[in-house]
Amino acid sequence: MTYSILKAEQALQSNSEALNLRWYPRYHLAARAGWINDPNGLVWFDGWYHAFYQHYPYSPHWGPMHWGHARSRDLVHWEHLPVALSPQGPEDKDGCFSGSAVVDGDTLALIYTGHKFHGDPGDEKNLYQVQCLATSRDGVHFERQGIVVDTPPGLHHFRDPKVFREGNNWYMVVGARLEDTGQIRLFRSTDLRHWQEEGILDEAEEEMGFMWECPDLFVLNGKHVLMFSPQGMSANGFNNRNLFQCGYLTGEWHPGQPFVRSGTFTEMDNGHDFYAAQSFLTPDGRRVVIGWLDMWESPLPERADGWAGMLSLPRELTLSENNRIQMRPAKEVEGLRQSWFPWPVNTMKNQQIKVVENAEAMEVILCWDCAGSDAEQYGLSLGDGLRIYVDSQLQRLVLERNYPQHSLVGTRSVPLSDGTPLTLRLFIDSSSVEVFVNDGETCMSSRIYPDTDRRELALFSWSGTAVLSDAGAWQLE
Repeated sequence: MTYSILKAEQALQSNSEALNLRWYPRYHLAARAGWINDPNGLVWFDGWYHAFYQHYPYSPHWGPMHWGHARSRDLVHWEHLPVALSPQGPEDKDGCFSGSAVVDGDTLALIYTGHKFHGDPGDEKNLYQVQCLATSRDGVHFERQGIVVDTPPGLHHFRDPKVFREGNNWYMVVGARLEDTGQIRLFRSTDLRHWQEEGILDEAEEEMGFMWECPDLFVLNGKHVLMFSPQGMSANGFNNRNLFQCGYLTGEWHPGQPFVRSGTFTEMDNGHDFYAAQSFLTPDGRRVVIGWLDMWESPLPERADGWAGMLSLPRELTLSENNRIQMRPAKEVEGLRQSWFPWPVNTMKNQQIKVVENAEAMEVILCWDCAGSDAEQYGLSLGDGLRIYVDSQLQRLVLERNYPQHSLVGTRSVPLSDGTPLTLRLFIDSSSVEVFVNDGETCMSSRIYPDTDRRELALFSWSGTAVLSDAGAWQLE
């Protein structure tokens, strides 16, 4: 098939009219139709936030990647724009893979991976991934500039460039795989077109993955943060339970030098569905990330409805004194709030109390008095498929989803401190939940698939008493 932006737009126009919207997000960014995965090119340019994303407009299944495109004034109300890139040149004939965007004077520059096979695509030895450039003056229409970094010798997996400026130079970090070792390669340029290789920024040790995707390097609270999505890490107890992870290392970096770690790899999100996060700076200097709210090889029931995948809420990052990232919903998310409904619930004992008949677009606030609670399990349920609760015996906060009809059954959890208060902000959309714990200390995000008539919210306490100091919900726009 020959691809073009015109054909992509025609397919989206036709396919979007046939969508089943039962699980389509009410306030998260998703494609107009078809497939979406990694967020790309997150940037502020000419008065707009721009979000590009990996996209296949012809089907709700992964295919030769395009770059979808949307923009927003406030990070929550998104306007879809024409597809920005399609695989139509010799450098990207098999896909325009992930990348980033930077502002260079009055120009918006997209730096992305051209994905191509020289011969049989069933043989990885024929795979070549190169870094390409496309530019725009209006932020909507892009002129392709071709390859700017060729595949280094000995590599086949070499993708997801993230570009940033440091002093008078541009720097590019690129994910790579050398045999079965994940790496991040570093490059330097003065003009975005001519790049000099600076060596290996960091690479996997034993058990740290065979491929490091979607790298990102930035500063928080005076420390460098190296964020990436490793493939091939083994599950370890409660950690690394998903097929692939998204996380970070803290440390120090100086131009011309490798990254020096000062901590161990930490997952960004402990739910079922969060991957390929990318960061950007807001005009007022906040570091914000958006991730893909899905996971590879996970069932996606919405494919039957003509679409697949969505992006997370924008999340502001800060670094605590113990060098742990805290993620909070960006302040702009509060602009979605409409009516506030306090829940007149204080103490529960061996009971379940319905608080909302139909929860579809809500922000829930719960403050649990853990010291005053002795129930074995207490928390919140959505229909019969989702429970978010404290397990007092394990001393963990558990997110449990149970949709056996869609082959989605399992739990994710994070540890709790014994007896300390627990504050939760939960964002419920048509097919997702994002849970922010204790002002962003941890986060759990998962896709959910409730039946249309089973979206009631209920509080529960089993085998004992649970005490709430505050509870209620905002209806969201």
